[in-house]
Amino acid sequence: MKVTFKSPVTLAFVLMSAIFYFVFQSSGSIPRLFQLHGDFQLSNWKWYVSLFGYVMGHAGITHLVGNLSIFLLLGPIIEKRYGSQKFLLMIALTAIITALVHIFFWDDRLVGASGVVFMMIVISSLIDIQGKEIPFTSILIILLFVGQEVLNSFQHDNISQFAHIFGGVLGFIFGFQFKKGN
Repeated sequence: MKVTFKSPVTLAFVLMSAIFYFVFQSSGSIPRLFQLHGDFQLSNWKWYVSLFGYVMGHAGITHLVGNLSIFLLLGPIIEKRYGSQKFLLMIALTAIITALVHIFFWDDRLVGASGVVFMMIVISSLIDIQGKEIPFTSILIILLFVGQEVLNSFQHDNISQFAHIFGGVLGFIFGFQFKKGN
């Protein structure tokens, strides 16, 4: 048996996120490049980096392991189906669009890849979509995962259910945009 590395985007994202977490954990804080704040400053280049960089930062080991576990589970499937370039594009668009909407409506900090993970959960449920058919299991996944976040959004915690919901919505859009034949 031979070990293969057929999911370069998945592996690079997971490796970079883990390295950043452990390096920054030892220093005691997450650099601003890996967090998104609502106080955007168009003249500050660090703000532009943080539009994507925040998905590489994580608030704790449970947050990191949870996101990276799902990333490792679904990333290779999505990357194989859509290709590395489209997968990277989906990750980048989810991170940046979610960041921009977050900045316009909230001024608190956003950190972690949970929005991207929710995009991956939804798009993986739509991977075999063909024509005008949608698998019933896809509807159930969307209702369970996104529905849970809608309900959780009424709680006061430090979790951005919005990022989860928006990631799921983008996964739905990508699932139909990149379906077979497109």
